[in-house]
Amino acid sequence: MSSREDNTEIISYAPLGYRGQLVSVEVDLRTGIPGTDIIGLPASEVREARERVRVALRNSGFTYPPKRVLINLAPADVPKAGNGFDLAIALAVILRSEQLEPPPIARLLALGELHLDGSVGPVRGGISAVDEAARSGIRRFLVPHGNHGEAMAVGVGRVGVVKHLAQLGRLLADLGSEQVQRRPAAESMFAGRSARRYSVGGDYINLRGQGVFKRALALAAAGGHHLLVVGPPGAGKSMGISLLPSILPPLLREEALEVTRVHSLTGGEAPTDGGLILERPFRTPHHNSSVEGLLGGGRLVRPGEVSLAHRGVLFLDEALEFHRSVLQGLREPLERRRVNISRAGRSYWFPAAFQLFLAANPCPCGNLGRRDRECLCSLAEVERYWRRIGGPLLDRVDLRVAVGSRDIDSLPVGESSSDMRRAVARARARQESRRDHARCRYNAELPVERLFAVVEMTEHARQTYRAACVQLRLSARASVSVARVARTIADLEDADVVSEDHVLEAVAHRRNGEDQPLWSTA
Repeated sequence: MSSREDNTEIISYAPLGYRGQLVSVEVDLRTGIPGTDIIGLPASEVREARERVRVALRNSGFTYPPKRVLINLAPADVPKAGNGFDLAIALAVILRSEQLEPPPIARLLALGELHLDGSVGPVRGGISAVDEAARSGIRRFLVPHGNHGEAMAVGVGRVGVVKHLAQLGRLLADLGSEQVQRRPAAESMFAGRSARRYSVGGDYINLRGQGVFKRALALAAAGGHHLLVVGPPGAGKSMGISLLPSILPPLLREEALEVTRVHSLTGGEAPTDGGLILERPFRTPHHNSSVEGLLGGGRLVRPGEVSLAHRGVLFLDEALEFHRSVLQGLREPLERRRVNISRAGRSYWFPAAFQLFLAANPCPCGNLGRRDRECLCSLAEVERYWRRIGGPLLDRVDLRVAVGSRDIDSLPVGESSSDMRRAVARARARQESRRDHARCRYNAELPVERLFAVVEMTEHARQTYRAACVQLRLSARASVSVARVARTIADLEDADVVSEDHVLEAVAHRRNGEDQPLWSTA
């Protein structure tokens, strides 16, 4: 007799890739020499669960069956790894040995790592497990206290919070109840964020004399475009990009759910603000990062920096110091907005819809183009330096900006972060109003087949656009990029139709690197 016949199927979760795999936990008891076997491709940490479960049950007032115990984790061909199977196994053993009355629940998701005293600890991928279970029709969840906020944030079904195995009897009865569970409204988790999310330790008003750079940053934030900035050390490249969180729009609820799912899979600390990460990620990996660290992978196939930056920003400072293989590995995620990873005959994927921001010096020594310094780099060294980024990756970057050193005492004060944030918010609102028509949320994601239905141009603007594409010999991707940026410029200026000035500005932001080397403009 199995747990299925007890009318309650115990479900756990294997965190494999973004979606993961729901796992059914089946228990069979038979006479014979007492012992426990776990089958179904369990990893070492899952096989060790039999000892944790045995001791935890004894220390919680239950009895471990003095029989031959067989635990099957189905489907059998899916690898089972991680620390989240303990609670499901313990619960299945308790129900199968009739130590508790089975609740009137068809399927129950149970997650948690057992300690020897019977207490239950949090697991990685908690929100992913609950979300996937909810998608499959499960409406009852038993999770540790550390994953409670994540489970409640999904907003579906009834959640039981278990701190110790001794609570299981009461919790199962409560989960079997049809009484509506009180939970915070989804809107309440997103209320009042504006007042507290912009304490980033700086303001764009302090980035003086870089009007073109600040304009490009506002365009990138408004339309979701990628950006490359080139200039000598100390020109303000890193400062300008590091202040992006002060003007980026907040995450929408569906975006927050996606971001929290990705970060939960890393096993990091669970968010405390309503169970969801509310701020857009801003990731700044070191230039010694490996391909696996940036794209994801490893024995347990965890997300890399490009996925941890999902719905946010991936900032590569000193971009040309990254290994060429790392930089070239960004091409597919930028195009497909996801990462596909193959391991041992299996394929996994993670979302990677991020904005790429690159900051680079014009040459290895950083002095090329400076009037007050002498550059000692040869032309061959400079070309080899820039060859790391390569044409195909550069072609995917919408905005290219060259900045130079400035005398800060003689520079006017520019826009503040609050001014730029309001303009970005207005532009994003215009894009959101076109969402159904455009079939995407942000201008940078405009599909080619809908491009000119959304990017409506005046006749002069259309002629200028065509002439620029021919004269600069833009690729098909680059031509689409210019049109998308022109649409964002029009949105920033509250214009319904793209004018010739909008096209010319978009072309100016694209021109660097098309008809002249980027380092020559720094």
